[in-house]
Amino acid sequence: MSHLGGQAASYYSDYNNAPPQGHGAPQNYGQPPPSGPQNNGYQQSGNYQEMQPPQQPMDYQDPNKYSQPAPNYQPPQDSKQGFEQTFQIQKPKFHDWWAGLLLIATFLGFVAVSGLSLYRYSKYHKFNGGGVYGGSNDFSLDTNTILLFVIVLGIAFVFSALYLMLARMFTKLFVWITGILNCVFAVATAVYYLYLKLWGAGIVFAIFAVFAIICFISWIPRIPFAVVMLQQTMDVARMPRVHVLMISLMGGIVAAAFAAWWSVTLVAIYTAYMPSSSGVNNPSCSDAGCSSGKVIGLVVFVTFAGYWISEWIKNTIHTSVAGVYGSWYFCAGKPGGIPKGSSWGAFKRATTYSFGSVSLGSLFIALLNMIRQALSVLRSQAGQDGSLMGTILFCVLGCIVSLVQWAVEFINKYAFCHIALYGKGYFEAAKDTWTMIKNRGIDALVNDCLVGPVLSMGALFVAYLCTLFSYLYLEYTKPAYNEGRTFTPVIMAFSFLIGLQVCQIFTEPIASGVNTIFVAMGWDPQVAVTDHPEFWNKLVQVYPHVQNVIHA
Repeated sequence: MSHLGGQAASYYSDYNNAPPQGHGAPQNYGQPPPSGPQNNGYQQSGNYQEMQPPQQPMDYQDPNKYSQPAPNYQPPQDSKQGFEQTFQIQKPKFHDWWAGLLLIATFLGFVAVSGLSLYRYSKYHKFNGGGVYGGSNDFSLDTNTILLFVIVLGIAFVFSALYLMLARMFTKLFVWITGILNCVFAVATAVYYLYLKLWGAGIVFAIFAVFAIICFISWIPRIPFAVVMLQQTMDVARMPRVHVLMISLMGGIVAAAFAAWWSVTLVAIYTAYMPSSSGVNNPSCSDAGCSSGKVIGLVVFVTFAGYWISEWIKNTIHTSVAGVYGSWYFCAGKPGGIPKGSSWGAFKRATTYSFGSVSLGSLFIALLNMIRQALSVLRSQAGQDGSLMGTILFCVLGCIVSLVQWAVEFINKYAFCHIALYGKGYFEAAKDTWTMIKNRGIDALVNDCLVGPVLSMGALFVAYLCTLFSYLYLEYTKPAYNEGRTFTPVIMAFSFLIGLQVCQIFTEPIASGVNTIFVAMGWDPQVAVTDHPEFWNKLVQVYPHVQNVIHA
C-alpha cells in the first residue's frame, strides 16, 4: 500500500490551505481529528507505519483529480423533513426501464410455468406419493424431494437468522467465530466425503478447506479493522429511527417464501413433464406433452428466473438499507438528525425510479450464477463418474467464472449505494462510483476490510449445511428415482443454492451498511471527522492508514 501513500501525497501537493469550494465544508476542514485518550494522537504501534494526517484537503471541484463533486444533499432542518427532501433527485426519471420490464416479463413467465406445472402435479398427486414414501414414481423427482427442499429451506432460514443474531450479540467475536466455524466445517465435510469414497466431492471440498484455512490465517492482522466497521454498522442498526434489522427479517421471510415456491415448482416440472425411462408410465404424459428436452428447457428457465428474482430481492434490500446508512452518515450530526422515513423513502426510490437499474445489475449476476451453477452440476457429475480430470476442469472453469462474478458484484454493491441516494441510472452510477473509489483510495479500504468476506463465509457455511443434509437425506430415504445416485448432484446443487441465497439476503443489510459507509466516506470524508468523531477515532486507532487512504 505504500504506493497509495505516495499517490495521496501527490494529490495534496498542488493545493494550498484555503478551505474547499465544495458544499457544507465546516470551519475546521482539513484539520486532523482531536487527539483523545484512546488514539494517543494517532501514534500506533504494530505492522502499520506511523502516519500524520494530511494538512491540506482535496479540492472536490478539481476535474483533474476527481470527476464528481461532493454529493448535493440538504441536511434536514427539523425532524419532519423526509428522505426525498434530503436527497433530492434534480430530474426524476425511470432509469433502465427496459430491464425492469424484462424482469416483470420473466416473473410472469415463472408464474405461468409454475401454475401449469403445479396443476399437472396436483392432478396425479397420489402417483407421486404423499410424503417420504408411498409414491409410484421411480424416474423423476417427487413428493419426497419436496419434503427434502422444505427441510433444507427450514435449515437455511433458521441458521441464517441465528447467524444474524450472532452478529448482533457477539459483534467483537463475530469475525473469529465465523472464520473458525467455516474452516472446521469445510474440513469435516471433505473428510466425510472422502470417507464415503466420493473422491470428486471430497477433493473439491478439501481444496475449499485448505483455501479457507489459508484465508483465515492471512486475515488475522486485519480483524480489528473489520470489528470496528462491523460494530459501527450494528450500532446504527440499533438506532430508534432506523429499521435495518426489521428490513433484514422481512427480506429473509420473503426470500424463504420465494425459495419454497421455486422448490415446489422445480419438482412439479420433473413430475409433470419427465417421460418414464422404466416400466412405470407417467400419467401426466397421457397427452404426449412430455420430453426430456422440455424438462431441461423449463428447469433452465426457472433456475434463471429464480436467480434473477432472488438477486433483485437482495439488491432491493441493499439499496433500501444504503439509503438508511447514507442518511445516518450525512445527517446524524446535523440539527435535524436522520431524515424521517429514510428506510421507506429509499425503498420507494428503489422500486420506482431505480427499479430498472436494480433489475439490470441483478441480471448480470443472475447470468453468471447460471453459468456457475451449470459448472457445479457438471463437476459433481464428473465426481460421481470418477473422472478426476473432469472434476478439476470444471472446478477451474468455476473459479474463473467466480472471479468475473466477484468483479461485477464489487461494482454493483457500490453503484447501488449511489443509486439509492441520487437516483442515477445503473451505468452512470457505476462509472461515477468507480471513479470516486479509485481516486479517493476507497479500493484499498475495501481490500483491507473483512466484513464482506466474513459474511460470504457465513453464507457458505449455511450452504454447506443444506448440501450435506440433502446428501444424507437421499442416502437414508433412498427414493426410487435416485437409483444409482442419478439425481444426487442436481439436488445437492439446488440445496446449496437455496442455503446460499437465503443467508445472503438475511445478511445483506450488514454488508450494505459497511459498503455505504465506505462510499459516503469517499464522497465526503470530512463528515466522518467532524460529525462522527468517536467512530473516526476508533478507525484511526486500529487502521492509521485510513488518514492517507481516503485523503481526509
